[in-house]
Amino acid sequence: MNNMKLISAAVMTAGFVLASQAALAYSAGDIFVRGGVAQTDTGSGNGNVGDSSLNVQSASGFTFGAGYLFADNVGVELNSSEKFEHDLNTSPGGDVGSVDRMPINLLVNYYPMGGMDSRVQPYVGAGLNYTRFSGEPTGLSVDSSYGVIGQAGVDLAVTQNIMLNGYVSYADVSADINANGVGQVGKVDIEPVTIGGGVTYRF
Repeated sequence: MNNMKLISAAVMTAGFVLASQAALAYSAGDIFVRGGVAQTDTGSGNGNVGDSSLNVQSASGFTFGAGYLFADNVGVELNSSEKFEHDLNTSPGGDVGSVDRMPINLLVNYYPMGGMDSRVQPYVGAGLNYTRFSGEPTGLSVDSSYGVIGQAGVDLAVTQNIMLNGYVSYADVSADINANGVGQVGKVDIEPVTIGGGVTYRF
């Protein structure tokens, strides 16, 4: 009898362990939300205003998003951020103010470890980026931009529902710069590389 109790206890314990591990895998039907912070690097040579070269300085801010998995390995993600405030410099000319940039991204992600019992869940994704500019220097306006975006990231499971997240993304952002009563006077052309980290909560 004691042996049976020990065997039953061992089987139940093993079952709970396997169930717990299985719950760490991404699977079809999962919904998740993400939040964190990110630093975006805009590089240099970001377009022009008239005959002056334009530089859009790097910025940081809070990010957030949500996603859904259609299959163990494939899902969709919608993410955005608070407005990134970028200082602007021209050469010659120097400091000319700042502009706010708010990206909205819709991506399809691939999870190579989806469905597998692993605490580490990497992913890659590609999709469409929409960027809205606001808060431009007086007399100027910047059109919205549509372009492509790609990302690579990883979720590290802490519990069945909570994961630590890290990612890097690259986007193509290009928009016309207009002056009141004059029309187009330049172009902003940046390829921001964003590195972020935060927390993923899975339902």
